[in-house]
Amino acid sequence: MPKPPAQDEPQVSRVLHLIYPASLVGEPILYRLIRQFDLTFNLRSAQLGIDEGWIEIQATGSSEELERAVRWLTSEGLQVTFPG
Repeated sequence: MPKPPAQDEPQVSRVLHLIYPASLVGEPILYRLIRQFDLTFNLRSAQLGIDEGWIEIQATGSSEELERAVRWLTSEGLQVTFPG
């Protein structure tokens, strides 16, 4: 269950490039990400195939919640990069 953000906590926005291995292409990763973290997401672009894929999203929220989400994504097996 996401923890509510502190009222005075500053909001930050980061672009995340998520690279999916073949084993995760059919998994509801974005659904789980949205449900588990108190962040706002904007889908910027994506390319998914049978064997692999990637999604680029913009995530906005507290820096602590963003860090938690990135740790979770990598623990699930996705590669996360931060494009320039």
